[in-house]
Amino acid sequence: MKMQEIKEIAKQRGVKAGTMKKADLIRAMQQAEGNRDCYETGVSAECGQGECLWREDCK
Repeated sequence: MKMQEIKEIAKQRGVKAGTMKKADLIRAMQQAEGNRDCYETGVSAECGQGECLWREDCK
């Protein structure tokens, strides 16, 4: 997903993107949703969030 799309999703969810990098912004949204902020932390196989919007891009 491109950064502009991610920023739009963040805006819709009330998360201010500012100058955050992609991974930081996605983790901020995960936190705001009440989910584990695990995007690109190397635990995608163990996070248990199979329905996560970011799962496809996660490492």
